[in-house]
Amino acid sequence: MSGNAVEIQGLTKVYRGRKGEPEKHALRGIDLTIPAGCVFGLLGPNGAGKSTLINILAGLVVKTSGKVTIWGFDQDVNPRQSRAAIGVMPQELNLDAFFSPRQALEVQAGLYGVPKSQRRTDEILALVGLQDKAHAYARTLSGGMRRRLLLAKALVHHPAVLVLDEPTAGVDIELRRMLWDNVRRLNAEGMTIVLTTHYLEEAEEMCDQIAIINHGQLVAQDTTQALLGRFDAKTMLIRPEEPPERLPHAEGLEVEAKADGTLAITYQTSRTSAEEVLAAVRDAGVRINDVRTEQADLEDVFLELTRAD
Repeated sequence: MSGNAVEIQGLTKVYRGRKGEPEKHALRGIDLTIPAGCVFGLLGPNGAGKSTLINILAGLVVKTSGKVTIWGFDQDVNPRQSRAAIGVMPQELNLDAFFSPRQALEVQAGLYGVPKSQRRTDEILALVGLQDKAHAYARTLSGGMRRRLLLAKALVHHPAVLVLDEPTAGVDIELRRMLWDNVRRLNAEGMTIVLTTHYLEEAEEMCDQIAIINHGQLVAQDTTQALLGRFDAKTMLIRPEEPPERLPHAEGLEVEAKADGTLAITYQTSRTSAEEVLAAVRDAGVRINDVRTEQADLEDVFLELTRAD
């Protein structure tokens, strides 16, 4: 196996339209590599193609063309091995209401051909905090507990790659913390994590690398820090001691006086230093009561790359 957990080349998916309707191109020649051992963010607006890509990786959707390799196994040549190398925690709560968590994990392990002697049902239930609900019917579990069970099912065959599809959508703070603690623990043990989320602050905090998909095309893939570094704009927020008679002015500065009296001064760090900004403020006769800075976050990058032309 190479140093990549997942390699995707020229991946396309076309859904045939109903009679008289046009075809839908969900994926348009995606080339994507996911390094082994990383936490990888797969981001994009609704309808961008993320779910289609995940379902192809999981073997639930047949691709139109392209090549998919998971943990060194070509999906077309070794479909069983490639499918066994990946575990998926879906967004939908697709659970059998009449199975207990223990039964659900045992059935899932059987489907993956895990011998009884190698099953880790109790360990996994403890990992996701369901040991005290091991024998309860799934229909009696809360929504948060059901999401924990989905994670447990994805782990029964100890996959090399774990895909989490919107794992924290609509969950409470306690469950979100538990999920991220488990992600960090599994990743520290060597598991590759692929995450889709609409909570961009989570992706910024958790992910080593990020890919952004829009309209079925890959529009960016890089380390999280490199993506953030594409935007060198910074905003200095200055609260004057008293309303200024005139606004600071200098080449390369955009100055906005906010309703609360704060001066928002935006500048490019590659062209203008903070000292030059402060010099312009002093030249305008502004006495500073407080100052802080803001810079681009992942949301800014995301919106810039996915905005409509």
